[in-house]
Amino acid sequence: MSTALNGLYQYPIVQAPMAGGASCPPLAAAVCEAGALGFLAGGYKTADGMYQEIKRTRGLTRRPFGVNLFMPQTGYVDPAAVEAYRGQLAGEAGWYEISLAAEDTIGTCDDGYEAKLAILVEDPVPVVSFTFGCPPPETLTRLRKAGTHTVVTVTSVEEARAAQEAGADAVCVQGVEAGGHQGTHRDDPRSDGTEGVGLLALVAQVREAVALPIIAAGGLMRGSQIAALLAAGAEAAQLGTAFLGCPESGAHPLHKKALTDPLFVRTELTRAFSGRPARGLVNRFMREHGPYAPAAYPQVHHLTSGLRKAAAAAGDPQGMALWAGQGHRLARTLPAGELVEVLAAELAEAQSTLKVMQMRRAS
Repeated sequence: MSTALNGLYQYPIVQAPMAGGASCPPLAAAVCEAGALGFLAGGYKTADGMYQEIKRTRGLTRRPFGVNLFMPQTGYVDPAAVEAYRGQLAGEAGWYEISLAAEDTIGTCDDGYEAKLAILVEDPVPVVSFTFGCPPPETLTRLRKAGTHTVVTVTSVEEARAAQEAGADAVCVQGVEAGGHQGTHRDDPRSDGTEGVGLLALVAQVREAVALPIIAAGGLMRGSQIAALLAAGAEAAQLGTAFLGCPESGAHPLHKKALTDPLFVRTELTRAFSGRPARGLVNRFMREHGPYAPAAYPQVHHLTSGLRKAAAAAGDPQGMALWAGQGHRLARTLPAGELVEVLAAELAEAQSTLKVMQMRRAS
């Protein structure tokens, strides 16, 4: 990463912004205090809710941290497909004894983006990252003039080139192994996301295509994996699932437990919970509703919101969105600061081992 961004952390470790409550101020602050870069997630919050979290984080740490924003969604969504899915979810609503959200409450695509952006320009944070698209050059310029470094999440070489042309300071290269939503700039309704590229191959491709610093993300759980990505050309690594189980994480206790529960043996990409491809632990809801969930984000997210909350309240992980990367079985239940230290030690050991191997080959 650039010299300016390197000054934001001691270790090249970034805690991923996980929307839905996991990336909360205590987690981000603990990560920052340990020498890594913590992130808040602005998605699914009101502008004021995001600002309150920023103020709370500032009260917990004086170190730099970042905020992530979801780009507005402009693609066409078929209302009939959403209503058909509502009918298919009627049994779930009956089981949990709730009513599904009304049609007129799920149609909006507005996540308060403009209001959030205005706050971040007026009262800037050190880093702002974007998911589901790339802002126009004028937006990135406004943030840069405010003293903020910008990062655009990309899942392909084409998206990385677009971010560079727009003037981003860095790209977060997301491999298909990543937990949660695939950060594609355009959601193709014909795609289920499984054609995505693995992280190591994607980092190599992006490294040769653009000059921007790369933050590598996708299924990373150990310091040795971070070392491999740094050797491949990344400047830092972003980890989400690895931090989900930390006591500071805002993830639901059932979600934390599920990461290493033998009942959940694999992950898949699904549209079942949100209408966009997202990787989670395979559970009953995904198996039953994933095959016919429409490409309709964020409408499906709002439609299933009550179901997910009801499942959590009932203590039923089979009805929850258990977002997780492919490395979830390697999750460790450690305080966030301690986890950063462990990852940094693993990284240093792996890099030392690699250096010794190189010296032996040279001799």
